[in-house]
Order: sequence, then C-alpha cells, then structure tokens
Amino acid sequence: MANVILLAYTPNPEYTVASAAKLCYSSSTITGLMDNLTEEKAASFVDMLSEIGHESPIEHASFTFGIEGVSRSLLAQITRHRMASFSVKSQRYVREGSFEYVTPPEIAADPEAKKLYDEIMAADQEKYDRIAEILKEKHIKTFLAEGKDEKTAARLAEKKAIEDARFVLPNSCETQMVMTMNARSLKNFFRIRCCKRAQWEIQDVANQMLALVSKVAPNLFKNAGPSCINGACSEGKMSCGKPEEVRRFYKELKNNG
Repeated sequence: MANVILLAYTPNPEYTVASAAKLCYSSSTITGLMDNLTEEKAASFVDMLSEIGHESPIEHASFTFGIEGVSRSLLAQITRHRMASFSVKSQRYVREGSFEYVTPPEIAADPEAKKLYDEIMAADQEKYDRIAEILKEKHIKTFLAEGKDEKTAARLAEKKAIEDARFVLPNSCETQMVMTMNARSLKNFFRIRCCKRAQWEIQDVANQMLALVSKVAPNLFKNAGPSCINGACSEGKMSCGKPEEVRRFYKELKNNG
C-alpha cells in the first residue's frame, strides 16, 4: 500500500507566509518583514488570509513528498494537478524484473478475484520479459552490424527493448515518485482528493499528505480538506451525505497526524 514521506519543506513555512502577507498589508520594508513577527502574530496573519480568501501569499511555502507503493493508475490521476513538480521512476530506463503491483482492496478481499488477479499479473510479467528478450536480441544484431562492440550493443539493446516492452505493463504496476507542491496547490489538492468520492488510492495518499503537513504547519492547513469540513458539500447530488462524520475524521487526522 501507499507510503508517503515528507522529504523537505520551506523552513518555518508559516513565518514565510506571514512575512509575505505582512508586506501586502503594512508599510514594512523587506529587511523588516520578520521584525517582531512572533509565533502568535504569524498564526494571526495566516488566519486572516484564510478568512478573506487571499491565497497568493501561501504559495511561498512549498512541500516535497516521497511517495511509494502506488500504482500507475494513481500516477495518471495525480499528474492532472499541474501546479506541481513530479519526478517518477522510469519504466523506460529501469527494467521491471519481477514487478510489484498494487491490489485494490475489493479484489484483495475476494479469494476468487484475488487468485485471478495474481494470475493475470504473473502472465503480464512473463509476456513483458519475453517481449523484452525478443527485442533485445533483434537490437543487438542491429547494433553489432553498425560496428558497436558487444558490451555497448547489449547495453543499448536492453534500453531500446524495455522502452517498447513496457507497453504491456498494467496500470497496477507499482511506482515511486517525488512530488513538490506549494501550499495553495496543496489546499486545492486536498479539497478534491480528500473527498470521500475520490478514488480510494489517491484519497489515501492525500490523507497521508495532509496529516504530514498539518504537523509542520498546523495553522496553514487548519481548514484544509474536503469542502464539507468548512461548509456545504460541493458535490451536489453526488454528496456522500455524511458531513459530520467527515469533519470528525479530519479533526482527528490533524490532531493525531
């Protein structure tokens, strides 16, 4: 299952955001932005920004996560959030020898479905390996004919072969990534992906991320989460209808991390 680690973040993120807000609303000079900026005053600035909906100052705080044990299906979803930076384990340069895969909970809970699922994954691995070997042999001959030495030909052929063989790998194939978002983008991400209607895997990742950033910037993410924790649900007729349950869950998540 997914595991999320907070790798790095803007030092003193709430002070950084508060100093940017202070510049917007006072006559302070750049060199004097941090003067007399106590923890209480920083929290007050952050709260004020949330109350009036002024979100641009919170973009100055960024957070970098290491995410592992997730599927390529999740990758397709998370990269839709374009105000972010991503580095992902490459299937083009890294051969998937005995690849790991993510099993959806509903499949894992059903013995018959799980057996069939595992058989399909094993068949995918076999086909991937076979196609990679067929293509590698073909490319070695081509590179040798071009005058490459055997070692170089084998290295180039391997890369070229797995570049095409990867097309048979399933969405469930496990991957890893490093992702960086600023606080404004993160709050938007949480609003969409923490919702109970979000797909289970990305919702789990979003919840882990929210728990982590709430530890280091509690005021900044005090109101972060699905839309219903601060008011009406934004899902309309598709609402889960459980706002109080959702609010309790996120209150506990932020308090306990």
